[in-house]
Amino acid sequence: MAKIEKFEDIIAWQKALELCDLIYAKTNKELFSKDFGLKDQIRRASVSVVSNIAEGFERESNNQFIYFLLIAKASAGELRSQIYIAKNQNYITKEEFEELNNKVIEVGKTIGGFVSYLKMQRKQAQLSKLS
Repeated sequence: MAKIEKFEDIIAWQKALELCDLIYAKTNKELFSKDFGLKDQIRRASVSVVSNIAEGFERESNNQFIYFLLIAKASAGELRSQIYIAKNQNYITKEEFEELNNKVIEVGKTIGGFVSYLKMQRKQAQLSKLS
């Protein structure tokens, strides 16, 4: 894998930004937008995913990056839970729920795969130091 120069090059960040944009679009709908608590919480969770990927990258430490990626992945889980609430309150349709849920799952898997890759890289670096 080529060296990532900036967080904008990270596929997980790109997908998380798309998800965040989608969340903002869905929460602008009239009924949803009136539930200030859920609207704000779901937006904060989606922003947290994007932001933690970027913040972790800027820490310039593999361990710190992994830590922040795991926080981003956890925020994606929080977001999934919140879209269930939005569906149950009829703020989003079943089709919108499926779209959002699939996107959140994709983002979570992408982050998880990236974490696994970084952990493998870390382990290989540690092994090469021993030899």
